[in-house]
Parts: sequence; structure tokens; C-alpha cells
Amino acid sequence: SAMTRGGLLPALVLLPLLSLPLGRVGAGAPWEQSAWHCSFSGACECDFRPDLSGLECDLAINLVGQHLARELVMKGLKAFVHNHNPEKPLVFSFHGWTGTGKTYVSSLVIHYLFHSGSHSSYVHHFSPVLHFPHAEQIEQYKDNLKNWIQGNLTRCGRSLFLFDEMDKMHPGLIDVIIPFLGPSWVVFGTNYRKAIFIFISNAGGEQINQMTLNLWRARKDREEISFKDLEASILEAVFENPQSGFWKSGIIEQQLIDYLVPFLPLKQHHVKQCVRNELASRGLQPQPEVVQAVAESIPYFPEEEKVFSLTGCKTVASRVPFFL
Repeated sequence: SAMTRGGLLPALVLLPLLSLPLGRVGAGAPWEQSAWHCSFSGACECDFRPDLSGLECDLAINLVGQHLARELVMKGLKAFVHNHNPEKPLVFSFHGWTGTGKTYVSSLVIHYLFHSGSHSSYVHHFSPVLHFPHAEQIEQYKDNLKNWIQGNLTRCGRSLFLFDEMDKMHPGLIDVIIPFLGPSWVVFGTNYRKAIFIFISNAGGEQINQMTLNLWRARKDREEISFKDLEASILEAVFENPQSGFWKSGIIEQQLIDYLVPFLPLKQHHVKQCVRNELASRGLQPQPEVVQAVAESIPYFPEEEKVFSLTGCKTVASRVPFFL
């Protein structure tokens, strides 16, 4: 199902970054001549087999209640994939409350862009808690991260780097990858402009929720909300928050993020659709009483009006069995 899996970590390749023999991924690594030629010339696509029509269809059917995310992701990917000589890597930053579909969308993007999907050796997933747990080791992490990205882009320019839970990233760490995100032709002898970077963060989620609630109170339909309604609030929340991995970040200052993608809070009818999707994924008919019971068991906010789901659709899958 779609949003029911939005909060679950996809089976992406979690790289044991800190234990890597980093000398093997540095600039002087003894890469095969063909691999070097592939990366530098941009002649090889490695495991990159984009199916954008399949992705667009899947998002339209299964991504519940996120018209802005669907539009922005498809707009960015179509322009980037169809450009055989992009000026810079494609950089997405997904923002929103828990359970709204950020992880789910990133897993779909990977599934439809790479032949091996999440198992592709050209997809790299970073988790701050797993890969960068100790603040006192931030300088070592910076070296590790730069070397890892540089080495893998040398191996294949068509790589995807996913940074999960950016709100838990140590401030200052992520800026080490700035040279890889800009419009330069080569950096460290590596042609990297066909790479894709995706950042995922709960930062800005509260602001998105409040703005959406304010617009609802002003009788503006949720589907009428535009990106411009939210952009300034998200940027301020991400850039000015000392707890955010993007705090005072040059990535924001230099406008290196191509698409800031907001994920809106979900209403009860969206949750019901998640329940129907979950039942369908189990081969079950969407029984109205089950759909209603699961949707009503989820907490909503604000306390008085109970308009939006407090946990999105994150807990739907675990709740369904109790009502069967």
C-alpha cells in the first residue's frame, strides 16, 4: 500500500560508511579504466533505467493526498532525465510531518529509476543515527562522507544519494558535499552532474501543518494550496533551526536545492484511502466498517476540530489487524 508504508524505512542499501576502507574510494583509488571513462565521459548509465511513466502512474494511484509532492517530483525528474547534459545534479529536499509519504516517495523514485531498485549498488542511503552518531567525530565524518561520494561518483556518475532524517544530522556536516551539488563541470576530477540527491526531513513539518490549518480555517481547500503558500515558512524553519541539519547551511544559502517538496498533513478521508490500500495489499475487500474503525482509531489535531491525522498514515498497517 501507499501511505501505509510512508513511514516505514524501505529496504534501501544501508552502507557501513564508518567501517569502510576509505582509501579505496578516494581520488587516488585504482579504478578500472572503463569505469573511470564511464563516469568522466558520461557515456555509461550503469544501473540507471528510468521508467517515468510507471512512476507517474504509481504516484497517481497510490500516493494519497500529496498533489504538490507528486507534481514537483515528476516535474524535476522529467526535466532532469530528458536532459542528456544537465548543468548540475538534481537535488530534492522532502519536508513534512511523520507518516505523510516522504520515505514512500523516495523508495518509489529509486524503484523506477534503477533496474535493481533499492538493491542497486549505485543507490546510497545515509542515516545520521547509523552513520554519524557522535558529534565529537564530525570532522572524521566529513572526510568519510566526501570520500565516499567522490569515490562512488568516480565509479558511476548516475548515482543516487539519499540522506534520511536530516533533522537529526549534526549541523555543519552536510555542507561538506556542497562541491558536489553545484553547476561546476568537474570536481576532484569527477563528472558528477548526472547524480541525484534526496534529503528527507521532518523539519518544516510543524510550519506546513500550521499553514495548512490556517488555510483550512480560511475555507481554502487543501488541494488549492500552492507551493508558494508554504515555501518561505519551510525555508525559515529549516535554515534557522539549530536542531536542523540545514542550520545556516550553504546548501540553502547558495540555493543548491532544486525542488523543496512539501508533504501536507492528511485528513480523515485520506487515512481511509490508506486503509483501503492496506486491505487491498493483503488481498482483502475494503470493508466499510473496518475502514471507518481504523480511521477513527487514529488521533487527529487540533484537539477541538480534529481535522488532520497526527501520525499521517504511518500506523495504519499496524492497526488494521486489530479490526479484522
